Amino acid sequence: MRQLCSANAIDIEFENNEGILIPKKADRLNSDLAKEDVYSKLDQKAVTMWLDLRNKAAHGKYDEYKSEQVANMYSGITEFMARLSISV
Repeated sequence: MRQLCSANAIDIEFENNEGILIPKKADRLNSDLAKEDVYSKLDQKAVTMWLDLRNKAAHGKYDEYKSEQVANMYSGITEFMARLSISV
């Protein structure tokens, strides 16, 4: 999402009250990308779901999702990246 923001002139950082640049969190980047019509609101919702699933896995909440959901996420992200021509 950072690469997609950069490619579309969307800031990936914000300045806090002390003038320090802070990286935007993924949810904020997702919102900014949808707001700027880089992708649709439907894509935004899919990204939100993927972020939630990723967060559950990262925090060891393995009982809160199924392997099929991970497979669907992988397929969805692969399609999303191909459609938006995002390279890694």
